[in-house]
Amino acid sequence: MRLVIDTDTGSDDAVALLMAARDPGATIEAVTTVAGNVPLPVATRNALITLELAGSGEVPVHAGCARPLLRPLATAQHVHGADGMSGAPLPDPVGAPTGEHAVDALLRLARERGPELTLVTLGPMTNVAAALVRDRHLLRRFRRTYCMAGAADACGNITASAEFNVWADPEAAAIVCDAATPDSVTWIGWDASRRYAVMTPDRQRRLRELGTPLALFTDRINQAVNAWATDVTGLPGYDLPDPLAMAVALHPGLVRYSETAQVRVATGDEARGQLLVDRRRTATGPNLRLVRWVDNDEFERMLLAACRDTAAS
Repeated sequence: MRLVIDTDTGSDDAVALLMAARDPGATIEAVTTVAGNVPLPVATRNALITLELAGSGEVPVHAGCARPLLRPLATAQHVHGADGMSGAPLPDPVGAPTGEHAVDALLRLARERGPELTLVTLGPMTNVAAALVRDRHLLRRFRRTYCMAGAADACGNITASAEFNVWADPEAAAIVCDAATPDSVTWIGWDASRRYAVMTPDRQRRLRELGTPLALFTDRINQAVNAWATDVTGLPGYDLPDPLAMAVALHPGLVRYSETAQVRVATGDEARGQLLVDRRRTATGPNLRLVRWVDNDEFERMLLAACRDTAAS
């Protein structure tokens, strides 16, 4: 599997990049960065650091949009820490981003190599939406697109009913919805993450017991999220939404149940970012595949396997 990954690299994005880089059946062809969890320069720096630690420092990184399409930037630094990585001590990156803008890179890759590439989005969809404005067939050009986006049960993590990535740039998410078809675009939401990708105390212990540099990296960069989850969402540990989306992209057999539905995104202030999932028989035809149930144990196995090597190489 050849991947193009669009990310607003906070701590869970970093783990998703790590899983993709360490999967023996996958190759990361390019990474594009976007503002979201953290401002764009921080997201780009974190992507470079993570790829280098995972032994994939040769992957080109393209910096993209520094703010949502129509709104001021609102980050999740209160969740992931000011640096997006819980303040964990990390080396400076050796590499630097390319001079090609992320939107231009997405358009070029889709045009030149789309049928062999799988697009995975881990942050707000600003880059993808901006590319869609220039090429409305963009999503059809890729082999398939997987997005960590939304909450199909309308139980949110940034507001009562919205998930952060969609809330951060709801107009961009709406553009992606309008261009999507169920056979081309799959969304894996926070509703699945909080059920099937929670790092409980036992899971955190098993991760730390590996003792490898990548396991310790994964544990340390998520401690701010761990504290936030205790105080805000009430989960029994921190969840890993972006790694879950990446796991589904890498191994679709992980999915135990999904549905296709007509999905729109609320852009008004009161319900900003909420998914409006129309399951009525009279609804307009479905535009998205929504993953609802994932193999919990297999996800943990994949995470630990990615961290098991004795050294990042």
